[in-house]
Amino acid sequence: MIYWLGEILSQYYGPFRLLTSHLFLCGLSVLSCFALSFLLLPRLMNRLSRDRGRNHAVQSAAAAGKPMGAGVIFISLFVVIEFLFLPWSIETAGVLLLTFGAMMSGWLDDKALVSWGEYKKGLIDMVLAIATAFLLSGLKDVEIWLPFTSQMFLVPLWLFVPLATILLWATINSTNCTDGVDGLSGTLTAFAFTSLGSLLYFILGHKQIAAHLLLPHYSDGANWGMMAFSMVGCILAYLWYNANPSILLMGDAGSRALGFLLGVFVIKSGNPLCILIVSTVLMFNGGTGIVKVAIMRFFKVPFFKNVRFPLYDHMRHNKGWSNTQVLVRFVINMPLLLRVVFRESRNRKTVVA
Repeated sequence: MIYWLGEILSQYYGPFRLLTSHLFLCGLSVLSCFALSFLLLPRLMNRLSRDRGRNHAVQSAAAAGKPMGAGVIFISLFVVIEFLFLPWSIETAGVLLLTFGAMMSGWLDDKALVSWGEYKKGLIDMVLAIATAFLLSGLKDVEIWLPFTSQMFLVPLWLFVPLATILLWATINSTNCTDGVDGLSGTLTAFAFTSLGSLLYFILGHKQIAAHLLLPHYSDGANWGMMAFSMVGCILAYLWYNANPSILLMGDAGSRALGFLLGVFVIKSGNPLCILIVSTVLMFNGGTGIVKVAIMRFFKVPFFKNVRFPLYDHMRHNKGWSNTQVLVRFVINMPLLLRVVFRESRNRKTVVA
């Protein structure tokens, strides 16, 4: 809206051209997201529902009674601010509305007296993912790029939609599963959004830099980069209150919307393998738990039977890590996590043998 306003007003007064600058609008958007989230979260948190604890979760009693569902505040602010500052398109407007839908589904679950079942939530996530996959495809074949080659690959629509749906569903649920330690999900997604925002804004959204690096140029790359950076502003404000020991929890209202946006930004980068670079810990921590449950439930096959998932529960219960240790070590040392998991698996096999 402000971008269009700048285009109109600049015809009458030159300095209004500043309102059409992506860099200027990005700065205003990030600052607005951070400032408004920082101010409104403590003022509105007492209106949120309270955490009732989770069965079988390590240290769940510590979270019980805290305001939960803060995502309904900072995600709503994010959507409104982006509609104000972001140059509109059907695609970006659709993604913002679907982000709001992901947030609402999580918030309704947060406030429900009886938590929604896994299948109900999974089905809602699937519907959101399918709708988003069609939206991002533009109902046509989609080009992607891969590392170590300058060649572009054309993915037909019939293949892109199911693959994009799987990616979106996985990022939504992996991010949701990672939201169980103060500051962990917010920190990991903030790193991911910063990385993806930089890629979209400064590289893929810049014609000369993209050409120099033999990467595709996306004319709307800067818009998606602005969106990613703006969400980082909201997350940083939330982390101020979610730092250990937290006084506020994002709940499914926040984690599902963040996971949804993570998948969207990865798809818009044109390289699906980016998810393995920017969100390795997040996907491994949450995604492996989903895979374990699915294999054991539907195929009755033991899979990492002696490893707790989400992985942070294993580290806290079996290794004695504190919440702070989980946060810091998850952020900086993914190879350690891989080594621990497979070592535990080998130990189990030795015992069984």
